Amino acid sequence: MMRMRVTLFILVAAVSLAAFARTDETLQQMIARADAAPPGDRPALYIHIAREQADAADKAYQAGNPEAGNAALNEVITYAGKATDSATSTGKRLKDTEIAVRKMAEKFHDVKHNLPFDDQAPVQEAIDKLEKMRTEMLSAMFGKKGNK
Repeated sequence: MMRMRVTLFILVAAVSLAAFARTDETLQQMIARADAAPPGDRPALYIHIAREQADAADKAYQAGNPEAGNAALNEVITYAGKATDSATSTGKRLKDTEIAVRKMAEKFHDVKHNLPFDDQAPVQEAIDKLEKMRTEMLSAMFGKKGNK
């Protein structure tokens, strides 16, 4: 009886691990999937890519490599912009996209304060662009609507 319980437990654990094992997509695969996705699903996918690039930028800046950080930062702006455009055009996931963009802007405020003065300008430009995207989404959510 005990042997059967142990065997059953091991079997359940193996199946659970197989089910929850996540295949890590490469960045290019995520981009291709986002570009091919239906318009309503694109904001979440583009935000996921932007978050991945934000983490890469943060790590590059922490490692003392501002060139790689700036390159990843440009990707953050590109994919956050695509997410913003998709969300505002479809009206789907506006709130989630706005929250994600706000959190990225806050993250880069912290990153900026840990950089030498000479390396802060590109980060501040990215923060400004992210804030502009937020404003655009907030206007889409709460701005004046057409006459009904």
